[in-house]
Amino acid sequence: MHPNPVYHTETAQANIDFARARAFGVLAVNGEAGPVMAHVPFLIDESAEWLHLHLVRSNPIARALKNPLQARIAVSGADGYVSPDWYEVPDQVPTWNYVAVHLTGTLELRPQDEIRDLLDRQSKHFEDQLDPKPPWTTDKMTPEVLEKMMRQIVPCRMKIESVDGTWKLNQNKPDAVRMRAADHMDAYGMGMETRLLAAMMRGAGGQD
Repeated sequence: MHPNPVYHTETAQANIDFARARAFGVLAVNGEAGPVMAHVPFLIDESAEWLHLHLVRSNPIARALKNPLQARIAVSGADGYVSPDWYEVPDQVPTWNYVAVHLTGTLELRPQDEIRDLLDRQSKHFEDQLDPKPPWTTDKMTPEVLEKMMRQIVPCRMKIESVDGTWKLNQNKPDAVRMRAADHMDAYGMGMETRLLAAMMRGAGGQD
């Protein structure tokens, strides 16, 4: 997380809402030889108390979960380079704007008989976003194939104990300066992600 407190003004609820909508991040735990990481989709329950995910059984994190482990999931959003020229004021330096939320807590294995329900809830979460496409469900699979695949993954959950977010959107600049940088970023059209970042910069509070 960036140390400047001006980038940490979003509420815990806003950070949770961002992570819940993104639903994908980098899971990290401490291993014997150093940090161990996995890229995982996840679900956050309505209470924001639990985060649910699954891991391939052969994943080093899954193998290490004989006992619960302290873990962190880093969730990244839009990010992009900001040229000093875009501020249109002197003596500026390049920077990188981004949004990132860290969820920290205790990760544990769950009983294997929970894996079907977890898969159904995860697939529904993402399939619902593809409307009007008819949703895919596990019922479309041959039972024997589904059973074989489910044996290869394990259900996990993490109790969310702390939430922190960095929303680095040039809030350290006067509003007019930040807006100019956002307009330039948008005009250069470096992709959907930077257009989203420009919109977030326009909505961020500055120094004025």
